[in-house]
Amino acid sequence: MPELSELLPMVALILAIGAVAGVIAGLLGVGGGIVLVPAFYFAFEGLGYGPEGLMQICLATSLATIVVTSIRSVHGHNKKGAVDWGILKAWGPGIVIGAALGVVAASGLRNEALMAIFGVLGVIVGLYMAFGRAEWRLGESMPGTVGTAVTSPVLGFLSVLMGIGGGSFGVPMMTLFGQPIHRAVATAAGFGLLIAVPSVIGFLLIGGEGANRPPFTIGQVNLVAFLLVVAMTLITTPIGVKLAHAMDPKPLKRVFALFIMVMALNMLRKAFGF
Repeated sequence: MPELSELLPMVALILAIGAVAGVIAGLLGVGGGIVLVPAFYFAFEGLGYGPEGLMQICLATSLATIVVTSIRSVHGHNKKGAVDWGILKAWGPGIVIGAALGVVAASGLRNEALMAIFGVLGVIVGLYMAFGRAEWRLGESMPGTVGTAVTSPVLGFLSVLMGIGGGSFGVPMMTLFGQPIHRAVATAAGFGLLIAVPSVIGFLLIGGEGANRPPFTIGQVNLVAFLLVVAMTLITTPIGVKLAHAMDPKPLKRVFALFIMVMALNMLRKAFGF
């Protein structure tokens, strides 16, 4: 059992991370994973944990929180009739397969490789958030059978390697294929559940490596971070929603995009040893 002096700094940092992630999710409609993974990493590293296996713990713990937030989000959107169940049924099997492959890949990769992957994809997400346009289109309808069979596993696979749900990739992809933004956001919440549930099961079953792991880590999921972040987001997400209705979110979204790119570039810096 870890001593209280070891747990208190960890609890304080995780509470702060959860509070910020909840406000951002409510304010900008962005899933917490893209914030949580680098925040977890720098917090745990700063507390002296790792480095071996630390990125896997951050990815798995982020995905565990997404299970809870996605269930709440899908339930809320479905009550408004916004979830496209046809897209979920068509894309679901491929997403689950991609997520499972993502767990296998993530478990076999070194910290530096996972940080580099997060950094590159994070910069791409940040650039799209900053400069993407609602009128951009790759097509006027969702991909057919072949396109879905190719694209859906890639979406699940890359999401697990970043520790994120369905929003960062799913929403842009659906809007680029002509889906209304509200339907895309609602349906992407379902993507998040399809990504998170199988991947978290896999990460729980995979034994953790490294002697210097954060306390109360089962498999690759840190229970302290999971419980505290979920509790804090329940409190702070409604605050973010209220702020979103009180101010123009567009300039804030660009600022957040810059913030994401800075964190992603910092990950790349550490990955390459600079």
